[in-house]
Amino acid sequence: MIGSYASERRSLVLPESAQTFFLTVSEPLKNQFGPAIPEQIAAALVRVWPAFEVGSFMREALAGYAELELMARAAKIAAALRRHLPGDYEEALALLLKSLGPMPEKNQWSGELPFFHLPHTTFVAFYGLEHFEASMQAQYELTQRFTAEFSIRPFLERHPAATLERLRHWAEDPSVHVRRLVSEGTRPRLPWASRLRAFQKDPRPVLALLESLKDDPELYVRRSVANNLNDIGKDHPGLLVETAERWLAGASEERAWVVRHALRSAVKRGEREALRVLGYGWGARVALENVCIQPASVSMGGAVTLSFELVNLEKGVQRVMVDFRIQFVKAAGKLGPKVFKLSSVELGVGERVLFRKTVSLGALTTRKHYPGTHGVEALLNGEVRGLGSFELTV
Repeated sequence: MIGSYASERRSLVLPESAQTFFLTVSEPLKNQFGPAIPEQIAAALVRVWPAFEVGSFMREALAGYAELELMARAAKIAAALRRHLPGDYEEALALLLKSLGPMPEKNQWSGELPFFHLPHTTFVAFYGLEHFEASMQAQYELTQRFTAEFSIRPFLERHPAATLERLRHWAEDPSVHVRRLVSEGTRPRLPWASRLRAFQKDPRPVLALLESLKDDPELYVRRSVANNLNDIGKDHPGLLVETAERWLAGASEERAWVVRHALRSAVKRGEREALRVLGYGWGARVALENVCIQPASVSMGGAVTLSFELVNLEKGVQRVMVDFRIQFVKAAGKLGPKVFKLSSVELGVGERVLFRKTVSLGALTTRKHYPGTHGVEALLNGEVRGLGSFELTV
């Protein structure tokens, strides 16, 4: 620990953007972002700027820290940095970047803690909007150490034309991390971040960037491209299908994978056009036999196992995409569906295939369970077939 600091608390006012910029994330990540993060940041800063008031910074950064989630902790550290670094933003930013030392090889965080650079990108997002060039250069460096996918978004909202132009240039950068920022930072529905409403309304500027990255040599980038296109499809299903068909024309296996991954949510929603693009007809001529949902009544924290056999009723070979869906009981007693992927099969004449899946009903960071009757359905090329139900008890 760096020095000693009392338990006194100082008032801390975060910028208004902090209230909407980040969303709360899960407990395990919060636990990886403890007091050692601001301690290491302070230690790095005092090496390059001896005037940095470590004790005062730590008191401010850690006041109420334990009650905060991950993103709120990063915002609090960023606010404390703003108060303890020079008043001139660009001077403060230069010191913050200098404290990071040389760029590590292969983006290895040697000796650093998880999410160590999250307060740095948050600092840029909150306080750098009126210093476009300095902030963009900072994000270019920071994204190669961590990711600037969250901090780039306020610039897309405040300076859309200039930021898009910079991203077009970065789409050809030698760094895989910079190229990935182009696709990930422009996702209209990026998890943990506020939505880019302008791109939800008109995704064409984003799609133009994805066009230049769809055949990137790195899967890391291509996966991000697919996730972005998947986001676009939630608001513009027709544009998703149109783009998927165009990209599939003469596509390599790598690009075909991008398309399949981009269509995954549309397939889960049972959208006929998305299924058609992937070569599946609507529905399937099959019989469901030997359906079993065990146990019929399960206690909270347990698990339920679903199994059934699929029998081909066609007189020829039939391709079937097989998923299943549980109608989970929500807090207010309403039902909310969750689709689970099973498999895609090619059934010969009279062929039958057994499917089995066990679903945990324990505590999850992504889903909270409530007692009640949970319906179970099969999705066969998007068509819903009821399978039965199970009772979840306390």
